[in-house]
Amino acid sequence: MSRIGKLPIALPDKVSVAITGQDVVVKGAKGELRRSFPDLIEIAQNGATLTVQRRNDSRPARQLHGLCRTLLSNMVDGVSKGFSRRLEIQGVGYRAQVAGGNLTLSVGYSHTVEIVPPTGIVIEIEDNAGKKVAQGTQIVVSGIDKESVGSIAAKIRAVRPPEVYKGKGIRYSGEVVRRKAGKSGKK
Repeated sequence: MSRIGKLPIALPDKVSVAITGQDVVVKGAKGELRRSFPDLIEIAQNGATLTVQRRNDSRPARQLHGLCRTLLSNMVDGVSKGFSRRLEIQGVGYRAQVAGGNLTLSVGYSHTVEIVPPTGIVIEIEDNAGKKVAQGTQIVVSGIDKESVGSIAAKIRAVRPPEVYKGKGIRYSGEVVRRKAGKSGKK
């Protein structure tokens, strides 16, 4: 039995779940998420908790058990609290700005890179004190769908990943970049 899959999911207040066959719709204060789950997995609501069971003990059912429970838990957390991912830009002259909901990055290329977020994803720029500003080096990606938030954050980081010699580039907040020593001095 999956250790993660057998755990029940507690529903917070003001979160409602509608289960029709394999389709699940979760509504909450921040929005609505819907997902279709595989036929090997059965989702049931018992009062204020959700349980995920597998229909048989086949290998694919066992593989999907914990995954489906985690996806459902992320849906419940997303509509109640939301998710966010923070990124930092390091490098002289590197900066980001938001105009019209789109993120424009100036990170050392001859041109600026523009990233258009999908619907439901909000990109904001903060200064070091945590205040919202028009341009800066702290990027916050937030939304209710954890998969989309992580995907956009990874897309932003991939524009200029951290460089190993000087550490310049875009990194996740708290990410540790191992630095190389570089050339040794003359003897």
